[in-house]
Order: sequence, then structure tokens, then C-alpha cells
Amino acid sequence: MAGGEKLIPINIEDEMKSAYIDYSMSVIVSRALPDVRDGLKPVHRRVLFGMYELGVFSNRAHKKSARIVGEVLGKYHPHGDTSVYDAMVRMAQEWSLRYMLVDGQGNFGSVDGDSPAAMRYTEARMRKISEDMLADIDKDTVDHSLNFDDTLKEPTVLPTRVPNLLVNGASGIAVGMATNMPPHNLTEVIDGTIAYIDDHDIEIDQLIEYIKAPDFPTGGVIYGYEGVREAFKTGRGRVVMRAKATHEEVKGKECIVVTEIPYQVNKADMIKKTADLVNDKKIEGISLIRDESDRNGMRIVYILKRDAVPNIVLNTLFKHTALQSSFSVNNIALVKGRPQMLNLKDMIQYFVEHRHEVVVRRTEFELKKAEDRAHILEGLIIASDNIDEVIALIRSSSNTEEARNKLIERFELSEIQAKAIVEMRLRQLTGLEQDKLRTEYDELMLTIEDLKDILASKERRMTIIKEELLEIRDKYGDERRSEINYAGGDLSMEDMIPDEQVVISISHAGYIKRTPLSEYKKQNRGGVGSKASTTRNEDFLEYLFVGTNHQYMIFFTQNGKCFWMRVYEIPEGSKSSKGRAIQNLINIDPEDRVNAFICTQDLKNEEYINSHYVIMATKKGQVKKTSLEQYSRPRTNGINAITIKDGDELLSAKLTTGDSQVMLALKSGKCIRFEESKTRPMGRNASGVRGIRLAHDKDEVVGMIAVEDPKEETVLVVSENGYGKRTFIDDPETGEEIYRITNRGGKGVKTISITEKTGELVTIRSVTDSDDLMIINKSGIAIRIAVSSLRTMGRATQGVRLINLKGNDSIAAVAKVANEDDEEGNEEGLEENQNGSLDASTSENGTTIEPNDEEE
Repeated sequence: MAGGEKLIPINIEDEMKSAYIDYSMSVIVSRALPDVRDGLKPVHRRVLFGMYELGVFSNRAHKKSARIVGEVLGKYHPHGDTSVYDAMVRMAQEWSLRYMLVDGQGNFGSVDGDSPAAMRYTEARMRKISEDMLADIDKDTVDHSLNFDDTLKEPTVLPTRVPNLLVNGASGIAVGMATNMPPHNLTEVIDGTIAYIDDHDIEIDQLIEYIKAPDFPTGGVIYGYEGVREAFKTGRGRVVMRAKATHEEVKGKECIVVTEIPYQVNKADMIKKTADLVNDKKIEGISLIRDESDRNGMRIVYILKRDAVPNIVLNTLFKHTALQSSFSVNNIALVKGRPQMLNLKDMIQYFVEHRHEVVVRRTEFELKKAEDRAHILEGLIIASDNIDEVIALIRSSSNTEEARNKLIERFELSEIQAKAIVEMRLRQLTGLEQDKLRTEYDELMLTIEDLKDILASKERRMTIIKEELLEIRDKYGDERRSEINYAGGDLSMEDMIPDEQVVISISHAGYIKRTPLSEYKKQNRGGVGSKASTTRNEDFLEYLFVGTNHQYMIFFTQNGKCFWMRVYEIPEGSKSSKGRAIQNLINIDPEDRVNAFICTQDLKNEEYINSHYVIMATKKGQVKKTSLEQYSRPRTNGINAITIKDGDELLSAKLTTGDSQVMLALKSGKCIRFEESKTRPMGRNASGVRGIRLAHDKDEVVGMIAVEDPKEETVLVVSENGYGKRTFIDDPETGEEIYRITNRGGKGVKTISITEKTGELVTIRSVTDSDDLMIINKSGIAIRIAVSSLRTMGRATQGVRLINLKGNDSIAAVAKVANEDDEEGNEEGLEENQNGSLDASTSENGTTIEPNDEEE
């Protein structure tokens, strides 16, 4: 060690702590966070001040960017040149700043994320608005501090006339905190600031009438207002932004044309990611994406497939791509050197306080200057009044010093006045010049009086601030670019989707799709049917039912779990397509499978969910009733619907109002009918009570129906070889019970005569004359017949042939659909559908298609 040096041991923990705190404070205060007064971070402030010092004003020629960066780097900002150049570039990009502060010439990057040209190629100068941010900086309006090497002084804040923090926003990540402030419209901000000046007690709700919402440079639509209001009131909030899209027809094809995208979205990246989603079949209905943007503006064209619905495709794009993104507002700025969370009123208040201080300091500076000049003028006027004596005094002096002293002595002048007289030019002795002196002095005295009045009256200072703000508004104010969709947040995707009836079909292998009901044609009884679905080898359609796009769908699996989905979220497919694997839509275990479904109305409607129940039946004859409220909050990974015992599985689930009668049918042809009230409501995890006693070990339940109106409804049963029949539940004339009501847990009565010709029972349905029947067999053939063409028969008969089966084919599923010919019935059905009915023309609250449980 060199002489005189010594080692001082320091605890490493303490050193790390203090070093890290010093570093983090440096990042917070002098790098990442903007000042609440001028809305600038140090690097931006230094760029603008450097340009001011260089004299690259808006009315002068552009200067090389490297020259400006060198000036800032060498004098004020001891960091990397890229940090300075990047900051300057951003200030010149119209898609980054709502009101650009730098006028760039050359390649300054693009909205596609292209990088700007190197600083040696580009040129820049200040914009007019930047000059207004620096106005009066030479009038001692702001404090200056020494630069990094204590050789020069730089401003600690700009005296800005523009409320830049609100107008251009800011974003930055410091240590332990971050800021993300959206830009706003200058006209609105100034109107709001003036409203605050007029009434300091103004509420934020009143300020919102002036400053409606952020206004992004890229335009777009602010979707929903709740996040905006939250951000204005607390300083934190989430503003949802959407692209501005329109529908057009280009060369006979439907297109979605996007002309404005959300703020800070990279256009090229967004298009690439969308194309990837289309290729991966995550987004359906788009055949081609073209970027037709040019110097006239942005234009992204999504060309749609022939059968695609533009609104549905657009909503899918909003859901899966950056066409909808959010801006998380986090208004943290430096207030007197300390980071602080600010609401709208705070930001306006601090800006007005800053402007007030600038006006006071500027007035004091101008007053001092005016008083100094008036003082000199007083001396000159005295000299011009006694000019002969003054000349004689000066001529008789041997040097300037002596002349000054003589003048001070003779006329009681100050040192400054005497100096001014001695240095007076001969032309000021003319009469004209003497008059000018007096006129200037009189004007100065008025100015001094006016400046003193400004300093004495806060009201006048506020008026000056207002006038200057109005001047800025008239100079730079413009229309807002971002539209506000006030209802946006409350609107959901289904508002854009037609609430039409659809057929939902699921194959044995678990492929699901929805198809518009209109795709199915009606045929007469006994027809051969039309090809309904292309399934994979050895696959067949097993479930089929009718619902509407807006309903909620609850899936119940054979292991007793329950999942939730909207009908419109099910991928659409044509009548002949195979659909999408259900595993891709819900998080179902690989060894589990969906066995039952119900469609419900709004699950957020408390009255609705508390007045409806789910009745479940298992293959082994267990039944269970649970309030729908228990199933109104499913999680992504599903929730338990029922506890299933070993060897059993959940077969059917129905939605009821609590007053129905339940009918269960067995493969062996027996059926039981009991009051729903015989089963008390249980929790989700209960396993239920016995509903029907099985005839033998191989017997099992094939279906369950919930009966609302026994005199109107008939029971339809179908056997595996295509035989079926309708039977009244109660005789419509005598009211006698054909299926007698018993206690639950009995053996039931015969519902169809099972023979070798008919095969075992496959399904049981509740139908009326206004229904149509759709039957699908395992080979994928579908037939649709009117229920009214089937006459009612006795309970124990074997029925009539409903469908001609070829070879070893057998029936897979049966569903009822609305009879489209009966308009009155159809309208009635649609009305009832609002009350939770799954089928269109029945009052049954939750018709489902259960599986074909026949052993293969």
C-alpha cells in the first residue's frame, strides 16, 4: 500500500444496501420517472435544451442528429449515445407521441417496428410546440443546476406552457416502481385546466366532462369507460383499446378493414401472429390477410371465407389478437423530487402551480430589468437636462474614473447612471433623442406599475396563465383521434352474435360442433335420411341437441365433473364436418368423457339460478337434485357435480324449476314416474338417492325426462332397431294416470314391449305435436320427422318403425327440434326459450340428448 493509505473494513451487507439504495434513487429521480411539472424525463429535457442551445429552432434548417446527440452527450447527459438518440427518435414519431416535440427528417422508424436510420444519416430540429415548452427559460423562470462535471448549468425543469405530462403521457420502469401514463387531447386538457383555475374545488367527475378519456396518437376506439374513470380518480386503471374496423366488399368477397390499431401495437407483429393463429385453426373464417398501408394511411385487410360471419370473425380477432389490447394506467411522477401516485386533478394542480411559479419568476425578472433600465434612463434624462454642465465636467476630467466621480458628486447619481452618461453617444444630444428618452421612461414606468400589479394580484396571474393556455390551445389544439365507446365494457361478445338456433352434435369419439338448424331438411316418416356427418373411422354421432347461440352450456362428465361454456364458443361446422375435439375446448381428463349437458340462461341472474335445479341420474339408477346456484361459478378445471360410486357413471342432467315430475327409463323397457319434490336438494358433492330399481345386473338407465305438463306432453320411446311410439303420460280426456306416479326407488312399469325385433330401449323423450324429431344412427345417417305424424299408442305396445336401418346399423341418438311450419308454435317456443328451455318449442327446462348406452 502506498504511504498514507489505510484500509477501512466495511460490512458488505451495509455497503450493498446503501449502494443499491443510491442506485435505485438515482434511477427513480434522474432517469425513469417524469417530472410532474413539465412531464419530461431528464434525457428528454436535455435533448430539448441541447437543441435550444444549438439554435435548431423550428424556423431554422435541420441539423444532423449526430450533432445534436453529441451536444447533449458532451454537455449534459453522460450516458450512451443510443439512449439519447432513441429518446430523440421517439419524440419525432407520430405513432409514439400525441404531439411530437422533434421534427425529424429521414428514416425515423415505422409503426411496424422498423428501426430508425443511424444518427449520422438523419436530421432534426425542434417543433414549434417545443419552443413553447422552453419559452421564457432565459428569464430566470426555472432553477438551473450544474451538469455532471460542474462546468455548465442545465435546467432542472422546463418552464413549459404546454401541460405535457397529460398531453403526451410517459412510461418508464424504475427500481421498485414504474409509470405508464396515457396521452390526452390538448384541447380537452387545456379546457379542463382552465376549469380547474376557475374553481379549485372542482370535482374529478366535473373535470371528466372536459377531459373525456385518453387520446392515443394511433386513434382506435376506447372500449368501455369504467377503467378510464378509475384511472382519472385513483391514478390506476385499465383502459381497453380496440382497432377501428369496418366491413367492406372487395371483389365480391366480404372483408374486415382495419384503419387504426391500438396504441403501442407493432403492426407487423400483430399481422404475423394473426396469420399463425389462422394457420393453427385457432381463428376460423379468414382466408387471407393483406397489409395495404401506404403514405395515405393504415389499411389492414382481412379477407373472409364465404360462409364466415364478419362480426363473429371480428370478435374472435379482438379476443385472440392485439386488435384489442389494454393500457394499464399507472400515474406515478416526481413531485418535488419524490415519486407520487397522481389522479387527474393532482396532475392539473401541479401543472398550474408550476405555471404560477414561472409567471411570478418571469414577472420578477422583467420587473428587475425594467427598474434597472428606468434607473439608467433617469440618469440620462438628468444629463440631457444639464447637458452643457455635463460636457464641461467630462471635458475637465483627466480620465473616465474622475469624470464618473464628478458626475456622481454634482448630480447625486449612482455608479451605474454615471457610467451610462459617460458612455453616452453624441447623437443622443439631439432634441429628438431626448424626447425618445422621456417617452421610453414614461412607458417603462407604466410597465413597472403593471408588473407590480401582477405580483400583487394572484387573480391577474391566473388570468395570464389562462390567456397563455388559450393561446397554446388555439395554436396546437385538434380533434380527438380515439373514439370512446362508453357502453363497450358492458357489451359482451354475444351482442355481436345472432341469437339463432343451432344443432349441437357430439360424436362418440368426442368431436363437437354447432350447425345452424336451417341446414337440416324435413322428410316423411320411414325415409332413408340424408348424410348428416362425416365422422372418423368407426366413430358415430352419439349426442345431438338444439340450443341457441346465447345460452350457457354446462357439460357433465361420466365421472361427475361439470364444465361451463357459451354455445357460441363451440366451433361452427357444416352438417357434414366432423367438428373439434371436446378436449381442446374444456379441460377434461383424458379418461373422462362428457355424458350430459344442460343449456341455461344468464348464470349471473340471482333470481334465475336460485329458482332452478339440476336433476341428475346415473346408469345404476341414482338421482340427485341440486340448486343451479351451486353450478353458477365453474372453474377452468371444472368442479364436482356429483360423487359417482364405483362401477356407475353420470348419465343425464336436467334443468327444472322444482315442480316437475321425473321419469326414468331402463334398457329393459321399464319406466318409473315420481314427483321431483321426493328428492330433497343436496350439495354438489353428494352422491344422490335411489331413483329406480334395476331389473337385473346388466340392466341400466337409458334416459330421464322432467315432465312439466302431463296432460299435454307425451312420452316418446325409441328402441335400437328403429321402432318407436308416443304414449300420453296422463289420459287427456279422463285425466287418468297412464304412467302412474309412485315413490322413487320402485321397479317402474312397462313403457315399451321389448322383443328381438325391436331391440332394447335406447332413449326416452318428452314430446308434443309441435315438435319435430331428429334421429341419427351410428353410421351417421340423419332423418327428421314431425312428431305429429306419430299417433299415440298404449303404454305396453312395441310401436312403429321410425327409420329403415340397413344391415347391422342401429340408432345412436334422438332429439326434438322446433317444427318450422308451425309459426305460431315456433314463436311460442322461442318465447319459452328465454325461460331456460333448451328446445325451441317446449316448456321442458333443459332437454338433453343422453348417450346410447347399448353395449356394442
